[in-house]
Amino acid sequence: MAKIKVMFPRVEAGFGHIMTCNAVEEIFSKKYGSRVEVININFYSDTQDAKLKKYGEFLKTQVRNYTAHPMLGHFATFSCEFWGTDLSTWGTLKFQVPGSYKKGIEFLQSFHPDVVFSTHWATNYYAELMNPKPFTVMYCPDALLNKLFKYRADLSLVSMETGYTEAKRDTTYDSSNLKLVPFCIRNDAFKMKETKESARKKLNLPDKFTVVLAEGGYGRGAMKKIVTKLLKEHVPVTVIPVCGKNEELLEYFKKLTPTEEITFLPQGFITNIFEYMVASDLFCGKAGNMIAEPTFFGVPSIITGTSTSIETNIGDYYINYVHCAVKEFHPSRVVKIIKRCVKDPTILVPYIKAAKDHHSSYGAEATADLLWEEIVKRFPQVLDEKQEENK
Repeated sequence: MAKIKVMFPRVEAGFGHIMTCNAVEEIFSKKYGSRVEVININFYSDTQDAKLKKYGEFLKTQVRNYTAHPMLGHFATFSCEFWGTDLSTWGTLKFQVPGSYKKGIEFLQSFHPDVVFSTHWATNYYAELMNPKPFTVMYCPDALLNKLFKYRADLSLVSMETGYTEAKRDTTYDSSNLKLVPFCIRNDAFKMKETKESARKKLNLPDKFTVVLAEGGYGRGAMKKIVTKLLKEHVPVTVIPVCGKNEELLEYFKKLTPTEEITFLPQGFITNIFEYMVASDLFCGKAGNMIAEPTFFGVPSIITGTSTSIETNIGDYYINYVHCAVKEFHPSRVVKIIKRCVKDPTILVPYIKAAKDHHSSYGAEATADLLWEEIVKRFPQVLDEKQEENK
């Protein structure tokens, strides 16, 4: 008997969708990969179709544009809410890059998956329109299910309590198959054993108040203005802006000269961001799923901007539900908050406690286990030891 195929199509539209997909796939493959065939692809970049590739680039460009021009991002998400799930999803996929819509379905179909686990609404939409249709699972990494994530799926997952409650109250949405799971943070977070002191020693950081700033993988937002102002202050602090793929911003920072009291260590795209998080006392960045990472390590956050209503909801979650963050969009006032925290770090104590109290709300294993349970219900043959590899 051939093994069933379980597909994890990664979509880059900001890095939150990729990281959560990788986290679940990694654990699922480790625990259950011997009983199924796991297909793990970068959906839009692995295709050979020019139109489908173009749509993937469109998604990435939109994220960058929304960060650079928040009014555009908020208008786009407002439009989706206004037009509703079916029209918004159909229009976004069918008209932005004509012809890519059918190519997406065909490309997914070419793998003949039995199960499709999506962390982005687009691949779930393609899977739902396949014939025959696979078992579809859609995980939303955001605080609320926006209209695009309310498209039908056989199993819908959300990781923040506010999103679960809102969806259950939405009379226009069938939440009968909705489940609440922990946030699927990268699995490496659980492997981090460094203390603040040992992380600073490993990274050759001075033992003083440390601020890490980041604006997601694309490194766009208020960080440039905040850092430029902060470096003029006479305050003993280590300032570490993480620029991601924004090489232009990194080069700009490298040309700046801080006051003698400040240690300034700008970074580009780094793979050891968790070490810097552990070494820090405070995180600054726009609202997004990256806020989950400092929170996991008990580090308070200053939310310095939002580019869409999706990010506004994420920010509100960490501010008003978790209570580990504050919001301040004005760069000068962000600098003032940092200076107050350097002068009196005890200000951060309740925020640190709130972040640490939220620690149990993380981890992809519960989602991987739930996915397996649902697969067993629908494909009991996966428990048959006589399964053979697909030829």
